[in-house]
Amino acid sequence: MMSLKIAKKNSKTLAGIVFACCCVCYSVSAAAYNSFAILEHMPNASLAIAGDPLHSVREDKPMVPASTLKVFTALLAFKTWSPDHRFETDFYVDEKNILWVKGLGDPFISSEEMGYIARNLRDRGLCYVAGVVVDDHYFASNIKIDGNSNTINTYDAPVGALAVNFNTLSIIRNKSATYSGEAHTPLTPLMQIHGKRFPTGHYQISLGRQQDSGRYFAEVLRAKLQQQGVKTSKLIATGHLHTLKTPFYRHQNSHTLSQVVAEMLEHSNNFTANQLFLMMGAERYGAPATISKSQQAAAEKIRLLFGWNQRIFYEGSGLSYKNQLSAHQLLQVLQEFAPYKDLLNSQGGNILAKTGTLTGVSSYAGYLRKAQHWVPFALFINQPVQGNFRKELAEELLSLRS
Repeated sequence: MMSLKIAKKNSKTLAGIVFACCCVCYSVSAAAYNSFAILEHMPNASLAIAGDPLHSVREDKPMVPASTLKVFTALLAFKTWSPDHRFETDFYVDEKNILWVKGLGDPFISSEEMGYIARNLRDRGLCYVAGVVVDDHYFASNIKIDGNSNTINTYDAPVGALAVNFNTLSIIRNKSATYSGEAHTPLTPLMQIHGKRFPTGHYQISLGRQQDSGRYFAEVLRAKLQQQGVKTSKLIATGHLHTLKTPFYRHQNSHTLSQVVAEMLEHSNNFTANQLFLMMGAERYGAPATISKSQQAAAEKIRLLFGWNQRIFYEGSGLSYKNQLSAHQLLQVLQEFAPYKDLLNSQGGNILAKTGTLTGVSSYAGYLRKAQHWVPFALFINQPVQGNFRKELAEELLSLRS
């Protein structure tokens, strides 16, 4: 399977500097200040622990959650679809042997998954393809994700109704030649175009533009069909499927929603989070998927689940600084998310949690094992802090008495 190590936006470690704005210096010894005592003196930090008001700090203060918002996105996804739900993609064949692909936003189609698709198309009698036409109109065009910088960094990968490999490219450049950086991914024309921009080296980059998402999907599909012995022409185009009603083949992803969410949380995959966020809006209000529909759908679910009326979601990954959430609110989310807590990363066997990092933002949220029980906690720090502080604090919280 393609590597899921999607890069995240990280703040720079501020070694030797201790919160300039709060008069507490990191050079002070641990004997003088423990992590919790330091946190109490941080004006832009908050902490909530279930059943432990004594160690709560500004728990109702709205804060930027960064990627801990993905836990909330995951919860809303489980409230929209069942944990064993499998996302679908439809394939049609017209009278001219044109293969039409109708994308529905599946966020988890890898090169290996595309191999399954090609094999299943062949096994259903597809032996010649006069061209591949992709219909990506399930998503609106030119969707803007707040916080996405539209760079070639993998954490800025564009969304798309049809996407493969999280809309990222693995490229090896050797002198004047370009090669695929992954065994399961064939070299495609788009990869060659991008490869020419780089000197010798191995690169993992974003596809860059939403409008290239469907094209890249079609290029990988055509190569996979050829590997299965299906003859294909070079025609690749974008179109709007109108006349064909019955799919030649409907592909259900080999991964369940639970597996998709687990990978999203483990690798903090911004692309997957925003694909799910957009699909939830389309599920509620119909295609095309838009940010505004998803924001409205999320607001509705939040009111039903928690009775909150304020706007929380500007997007689903935590990239946006406009997202606002209090530690107490995230605690409520974690209590609702408890049946799925094992999908979170484990720290030392006694902590299951998700980190969140943006420039000037460090967050950590999940569950602490105390007296054989899992206790939800949420930590937000919206000021510069050492990168390991949040995990050191979580370890300290394990020993605190409520």
